[in-house]
Amino acid sequence: METLLGIDEAGRGSVIGPLVVGGFLVRADQLDALRATGARDSKALSPARRDAVYARLGTVGRRWTVLLTPKEIDRYVARGGLNELEARAFARLVRRARPDRALVDACDANADRFGRAVEGFAGGTVPVVARHHADRDDVLVGAASIVAKVSRDRAIARLQARIGTPVGSGYPSDPTTVAHLRAHAATGAPFPDYVRRSWATTKRVKRAVRAPPLEAFER
Repeated sequence: METLLGIDEAGRGSVIGPLVVGGFLVRADQLDALRATGARDSKALSPARRDAVYARLGTVGRRWTVLLTPKEIDRYVARGGLNELEARAFARLVRRARPDRALVDACDANADRFGRAVEGFAGGTVPVVARHHADRDDVLVGAASIVAKVSRDRAIARLQARIGTPVGSGYPSDPTTVAHLRAHAATGAPFPDYVRRSWATTKRVKRAVRAPPLEAFER
């Protein structure tokens, strides 16, 4: 029976924590069972609903993840290669899961180019189709988006437990996340390894904290 692999990611825009690539492998004859789990784009589900569907996914197929660290992300961003890093991570899942076909959510503005990159990095033996909004339009990639999102949320929860201080969602739009960055920058110490130092938010916070107050220039 043909096996199908969906792949998506969570945390691409985050300034704190990993980027998680999630995959979901299922036999073609299990697609109706997959739909019955309630799988869909993770962004359309509440955290509690995502957790419930995540658990049900394990009864109809296999979940896969790859975690990309901030250090690894920074290294690729330094040479403008974030899309390449994601394509390589997607390909790692293809090689590990060994499906007959793969459908992935395109991280590149050119979906076909991204699909070709993933297929090439995976060795060229598995057909890979990349589409924009595949997490919204295809139940298989929707399932992968849930795997990625739940896994990333759990990684952030583990991080907060380890360091003992709130970091929020990890996204630049989150005031708790920005406050955490500012508090750390104020110590004068380098940002820790869970922060993406190449991000504009990180650099902006660092400059703002180190800038002398306006009164220092007054006479």
